[in-house]
Amino acid sequence: MVHHSSFVDGEGISKACGCPLLPLKTDIEGPAPVAEEDSIDIVDEAITFYRANVFFKNFDIKSSADKLLIYLTLYINVALKRLEDCRTLAEGTKAIINLGNENVPVPGEKGFPFPWLFSSTKSQKEAELFRDYLKQIREETSWRLLNVAFRANGTPNKWWLAFAKRRFMNILDE
Repeated sequence: MVHHSSFVDGEGISKACGCPLLPLKTDIEGPAPVAEEDSIDIVDEAITFYRANVFFKNFDIKSSADKLLIYLTLYINVALKRLEDCRTLAEGTKAIINLGNENVPVPGEKGFPFPWLFSSTKSQKEAELFRDYLKQIREETSWRLLNVAFRANGTPNKWWLAFAKRRFMNILDE
């Protein structure tokens, strides 16, 4: 059974391209509202549910937050593929930084993995807002993923990196 996001479409949550701009527990600058430190955010859910959700070829969307969960599941998959050959936390950190420096496409642009999932941008302002949000959430996800993909002593965690071989929803690798 697919794990869905606990976030539901609520009042006061702004959206871009049909995606909710959910609060994040982060110090990274960006458009995301700041969540309380003791709360669970969408990044926590994506990392927690990743190892179960990555096995599914289909994902029934129950709320718009599920769209973001799908996006983050694919992003975690891509990040784990980059971390797969890293033997130390330092190498992993470098790989994640390089991934974070890559262009972040938005719906309607070449390279966006889910053109059917999000609506196209209505304006350049919406495109930049969504790009900035995706960049912020990808960066936050990357840093948290390092904490589970590598042990405290800096060695790879094979129980996480083994999932780099999975292919989520039959999406081709980057």
